[in-house]
Amino acid sequence: MRCRFSKMHGLGNDFVVIDAVHQPITLTPAQIRFLADRHFGIGCDQLLLVEPARHPGVDFRYRIFNADGGEVEQCGNGARCFVRFVHEQGLTEKREIRVETMRGVISPRLESDDRVTVDMGVPVLEPARIPFASASPNLVQPLRVGERQVEITAVSMGNPHAVQVVANVDTAPVAEQGPLIESHPRFPQHANAGFMQIVGRRNIRLRVFERGAGETLACGTGACAAVVTGILRGLLDSPVRVETRGGELSIAWRGAGTPVSMSGPAVTVFTGEIEL
Repeated sequence: MRCRFSKMHGLGNDFVVIDAVHQPITLTPAQIRFLADRHFGIGCDQLLLVEPARHPGVDFRYRIFNADGGEVEQCGNGARCFVRFVHEQGLTEKREIRVETMRGVISPRLESDDRVTVDMGVPVLEPARIPFASASPNLVQPLRVGERQVEITAVSMGNPHAVQVVANVDTAPVAEQGPLIESHPRFPQHANAGFMQIVGRRNIRLRVFERGAGETLACGTGACAAVVTGILRGLLDSPVRVETRGGELSIAWRGAGTPVSMSGPAVTVFTGEIEL
């Protein structure tokens, strides 16, 4: 079977995007791992499937698979690439679309300056809904990571995040702590581990170890979770410029009960076909 695809990225967080509207396709975890492999396949952090909408009032269904073949709930950088892809492929002429994900509907919008803005929904802080095992309502929680105890804030942006404040992201123990936080037993669905450095009231630096993918050059939901954490802890004011290793995002949040807005670039690298 031959499969058409686009290779895209949002700040270096890269994707294989497949139109499953005009070429209906079902991929096995092994096929996804092959496509994501940077030596034997195309190479990506996540694979994105664009499928027909299943419910009235939405334009498409958006499915996300990590490089390890597992399906996940949400991906912010992927959402920006999604809206650019459906425009470039002629699947819609709308500049703002409604997209169904595993965790609800999002609304990415193609702006006049060629950036993409995404309404990422209302952040979830209740431990049971993240899910995160905790009997405490405290915003900052202790978490035993190997031989150390760190302080994290658990946030869901449709997927679970554990955000900690560090003095310097360049020296943060991302490679050591990331896998331990990802698979920590207090996160039954695993978690993305965020390491945030406060630069100023409206500026942070961020590294994220993503579940099922490892550290990526950028993480859209991770940027949203970090900004929510910083605002709630009284460290940041909206909007916030988020510096990742792949580039910059702009995140805005008005506070409890309101959605998070994310704005940034989305780029098509190349298109092609591959034999599965």
